[in-house]
Amino acid sequence: MTAATVAPIQEIARRAEELYEREIRAKVEDGNIGRIIVIDVESGDYEIADDHLTASHSAHAKHPQGVFFVMRIGYPALGKVGGGWGDLARC
Repeated sequence: MTAATVAPIQEIARRAEELYEREIRAKVEDGNIGRIIVIDVESGDYEIADDHLTASHSAHAKHPQGVFFVMRIGYPALGKVGGGWGDLARC
């Protein structure tokens, strides 16, 4: 998949989540809960930062034509609207 033939967002999300679970999670989760990870679904490379813009800029600098997916490490979503996370168990 290249930037010229970008897959539907559902396919990008599926591939990123699969890469995360299979190859990345065990390497990054310890000590990075709550930080942002940007995954290039084509190369499998990733960048971690405290905010999504910093992680995105770093990922784009490495792979200008990459197809990226952003996640919050240890949480079910990148963000939310209103309230707190409460007793929600981290993923």
